[in-house]
Amino acid sequence: MELRSFSHSYGQITYHIVLVPKYRYKIFYDRRVKKDCELILKDICMEQGYKIHAIEIVADHVHLFLEFHPSTSLSKVVQYLKGGSSNRLFKLHPELKKRYWGGSLWSSGKLFRSVGNVTADTIKHYIEESQGKPKAEIQSCGSRDQGNEDSMISGFHKTGRESVRPEAYPIL
Repeated sequence: MELRSFSHSYGQITYHIVLVPKYRYKIFYDRRVKKDCELILKDICMEQGYKIHAIEIVADHVHLFLEFHPSTSLSKVVQYLKGGSSNRLFKLHPELKKRYWGGSLWSSGKLFRSVGNVTADTIKHYIEESQGKPKAEIQSCGSRDQGNEDSMISGFHKTGRESVRPEAYPIL
């Protein structure tokens, strides 16, 4: 995954989202419901402009790995996914309405986790070591042990700590 350019920003917003049916019923054992749910979620993502990096539907929950525009809130994304898929699944599978008589297919909660290409330690190191320093000093930050090539292997120090290379972050 690469950083993307937007009208006034440069970045990446990706989340691992887990959706759970109400009462954690195992409705996705039915292959037709499972396949329809996958197609519906893909359609909703396409309509809304979300990019699916991965999707997996198991017996009692759905995993989505999504990327979306920074102006879109996570709550709005989940609202579209849950509301749209619930409505469409009820139309395709009226038998689900018997189990979910209240009209809600999904549980009220959500699980989400932001996902990126760098670790929190890398960002912390980048901020602590390179901000406010002249550009020449920043470039030397990523190659501290220039005299000892053995201590640096593919951007990682032997200590296991990732070095921050200036090309990993654009200078805005």
